[in-house]
Amino acid sequence: MNSVPIVDGLNEKQQQSVTLSEDTNALILAGAGSGKTRVLTQRIHYLVTTKNHHVDDILAVTFTNKAANEMKERLGDLLRQPIGRMWVGTFHSLAHRLLRTHPMEANLSPTFQILDAQDQFRIVKRLMKENGVDEKKLKIKEVQWFINKNKDNGKLPQDIDVGYDYAKKQKVKVYDLYENFVQANDLVDFAGLLVKSFELLKNNHSLLNHYQNKFHHILVDEFQDTNQIQYQFIKILHNQNNHVFCVGDDDQSIYGWRGAKIENIQKLENDFKPIQVIKLEQNYRSTGNILGASNALIVKNQNRLEKSLWTESGDGDLINVFNARDEREEAQYVVSEIQTQFNQGRNLDECAILYRSNAQSRVFEESLIKHNLNYRIYGGLRFFERAEIKDAMGYVRLIENTSDNIAFERIVNFPTRGIGLSTIEKIRSYSTENHTNLFQSSIAIVGTLPARASNALQAFIHLIESMSDSSKNLKLSEKVDTILLQSGLMSHYANDRTDKAGSKRENLEELVTASTQYVHEEGNEMNETQGFIALATLDSSGESNQSNQNYVQLMTVHSAKGLEFPVVFLVGLEEDLFPSRQRVNQPSNIDEERRLCYVGMTRAMQSLTLSHATRRSLYGETIYSRNSMFLDEIPSSFLNYIKNESSGSSYQGYEKNTNVGKKMVTTSDSIYSIGHVVKHAKFGLGTIVNYEGSGDSMRLQINFQKVGTKWLISSYANLEIV
Repeated sequence: MNSVPIVDGLNEKQQQSVTLSEDTNALILAGAGSGKTRVLTQRIHYLVTTKNHHVDDILAVTFTNKAANEMKERLGDLLRQPIGRMWVGTFHSLAHRLLRTHPMEANLSPTFQILDAQDQFRIVKRLMKENGVDEKKLKIKEVQWFINKNKDNGKLPQDIDVGYDYAKKQKVKVYDLYENFVQANDLVDFAGLLVKSFELLKNNHSLLNHYQNKFHHILVDEFQDTNQIQYQFIKILHNQNNHVFCVGDDDQSIYGWRGAKIENIQKLENDFKPIQVIKLEQNYRSTGNILGASNALIVKNQNRLEKSLWTESGDGDLINVFNARDEREEAQYVVSEIQTQFNQGRNLDECAILYRSNAQSRVFEESLIKHNLNYRIYGGLRFFERAEIKDAMGYVRLIENTSDNIAFERIVNFPTRGIGLSTIEKIRSYSTENHTNLFQSSIAIVGTLPARASNALQAFIHLIESMSDSSKNLKLSEKVDTILLQSGLMSHYANDRTDKAGSKRENLEELVTASTQYVHEEGNEMNETQGFIALATLDSSGESNQSNQNYVQLMTVHSAKGLEFPVVFLVGLEEDLFPSRQRVNQPSNIDEERRLCYVGMTRAMQSLTLSHATRRSLYGETIYSRNSMFLDEIPSSFLNYIKNESSGSSYQGYEKNTNVGKKMVTTSDSIYSIGHVVKHAKFGLGTIVNYEGSGDSMRLQINFQKVGTKWLISSYANLEIV
C-alpha cells in the first residue's frame, strides 16, 4: 500500500480509508484534528486516478461553500486537470443545481427565485398581518423557525398533528399560507431547496434511476451535522450499485438546536449495510495534555461511537484554569495573557477567545480596546447579507428577471423616490387579482394613479427598463457597476451621514470586485448574471470576507467549529452559562453542551486556558454560580490552577502556581502594572510590558505604538494611565 504515491504522508488508518475497496460503504469516524479533509480529498483522487472513475461519477457534499471551494481547488491541483462541472458543494447548492436542471419536473419555472432568511421573514410577517394572526401573541421569528424546522424534518403543513394546541394550530395555518404563497410566486426558501429536491427524486423514478446510476460514489463530509431531510436525500440516492463514503465525528455534533440529528451517524451502520467503520484517532493539532483532558470530558457522554484521540507531538503544557471574581477580572486576565504572548513575539491572530453566548464578548472587547489590541468578532454579518449589498442585488435581480417580486418590493422605493405604501398596496392588489407579477402590475395601473404617484411610479418603471437596455450586452462586472451608478445607490450611500467611515460605499465597490472575480462554470444551466445571483443568495460560509491577520479572534464556540488556534481561551465555564441554562432540561441537551465544550477545547494547538467567574452580570442581572460541571469532569492531573493574587476591590494581578514567573504584576508602592495602557506627552500611547526596581527609582519598559519600546523612570515620565 505504501508504494502508491497517493497515500504518501498518510498514517495507516488514513491510508486504509483512502484506498478502501470501491465496492463497500464506509463510515470514517474522524476525530478532531485527524486530517479528515485530506482523507476525503485523497479518496476522490484515488477513485479518479487509480480506479479510473470520471469526476462526473462522483457526488461530494460539504457543509460550507468555503469547504467546497477548497476541495475543488485541491482536487484541481492533485488531478492536474480542470474538474469542470463536478458535483461538489453544500447540500443547498447541489439541491439548487438539481432544481435548476429539472425545474418543470419540480413544478417550478426555469426562473424561480431563492428566498433568503430576511425575505422569508418579511413574507411571514405580511401573511400574518393580512390573515389576522397577532404578532404580539405569536412572534414572527418563532413562526419562521417553526416552518424551517418542519421542512428540515420533511414535514409539510398537512403532515403536522396540532391536537388541541391553539398556538401550534396558528403556526400551521401560517405555514400553509406561506407554502401557497411561495408556490404561487415561484419562490423556494433554503429549507425548501432540499424538500423539493427530495420530492423531485422520490416522485420521478426515471430521474432517480438516472442519478443513482450517474453517481457511483457519494461522499459526505461532517455527516454528524445532517438533518432529517439531508439524510433522506443521501439515502434515496443510494442503491445497491453505488456506495457512500461518510466522514464525521459524533463527538462534534453541536447543531441539534437547528435540526441536526446525531442519530444519523449512528444509524449509518444499519441503513447502509454492509459498511466498514474506520477510526481516525491520531491528532495532528493539539498537545497530549489537551487531548487527554478532552478525551476524559467526552467519555462522560453515553451512546457515543467510541474513539480516543492521541498524538505523537508530546504532552505540552498543562491546561490553565483561572477563577475570576467577576467577568471584568476574567477579561482583564485573559487580555493580559494575550498581551504577554504578543510581547513575546506571537501574532495576535494566533489567539482566540471562545464563549458560549455572544453577550459575553462585550467585556473582552472593552479590555482589548483599553490595551490597544486589535480584535475581530468572527462570524459577523456576511458580505452578501449586508443591507447595501442586498439593495444592490435587488436591482441586479429585477433587471435580470422583472417577475422577481421580492426584489421589486425591496427596491421600488429605495433610494426614496416618492412611491408610497398606498401605491404599493394597489400594485399588490392588481397583481393578486390578475395573476401577474408586481412589475407588470405597475405598468398596468400607472395611468390610474393620481398625478404625483403616477409620475413617481412611471419614473421607476422607466429606470428599470433603461438600465435593462443599457446593461444588456455588458460583462457582469460592467453591468453591476452600471446598475450601482444608474440606480442612485452609489450616490445615496456616498451621502449617507450615518456611514461616517464610508464602509457601505466601499462594500458596494467590493461587490463590483466580487462580480469581476466570479467564475461562471461552463455548461451551467444559468447565464452569468443568474449564476452570480445564486452565489449571492446561497453564500452561507458564515465567515468574514476580511483577513484575520493581526487581530485577536473573538467568537462563539459554535463559530469555532473547524478552526484551530495556537492559543485558546475558553471562557465562562459556569453552571447555567456553559452548560447553558436553556439546555439543561434533558440529558440529550447536556450531552450536546458537553460536545460543544469538547469542540472548544480541541480548537487549541499549544496553549489552552479555561476560565470562570464567581459572579457575572449578564442580561441585566447579577448571577452567582459555581464552576461548570465540565471543569469537574476533567482530571486535575491535566490542569494548572492559576493562583489569583487579587486583593481588595481593585485589580492587582495574577501569579501562576508554577515557577514560570509573574504576569500582570503590580507592587504595593506603585500605581502601574504590566498591561496598563499609558500616555506620554512625547511618545503617545503605549503598554507597560515590564518593570524593575521600586519607589522613585522604578523603571518601566513601555511598548509605544509609534516609537517602539523604551525604558522610562516612572517618577520623571509623567505618565497618564488611560
